[in-house]
Amino acid sequence: MKAALIVFAGSGAGGVLRYFVQKIFIDAGYINFPAGTFVVNILGCFLIGLFGAMAEKNNLITNDWRLALTTGLCGGFTTFSTFANENMNLLRNGDNVYFWLYTILSVALGIGAVILGTNCVKLF
Repeated sequence: MKAALIVFAGSGAGGVLRYFVQKIFIDAGYINFPAGTFVVNILGCFLIGLFGAMAEKNNLITNDWRLALTTGLCGGFTTFSTFANENMNLLRNGDNVYFWLYTILSVALGIGAVILGTNCVKLF
């Protein structure tokens, strides 16, 4: 239960942070290119790498903080960071086939699922 509360707090903070970062770009007039989402995704990837390395190197952060910052904050900020981190782990472990399978299927099926969901609503 403690871990769930830690993730809950971190993901709430991440979601609010994503809102403010995206709002900055929307208010600045970035309409044609989703600059806010782009920045959030890249920043989230940097942060999950940073927090993971901090946890691994001389335990610079505790397991609870790692959970709060990676699964919580980065997960609430963007799930793209988790996707990128999992792909890095697949490459690190030499699982090249799974890396490509995961990457291609995630992007293709993810976009396809958005299209399908949109079209389901249009039917009704």
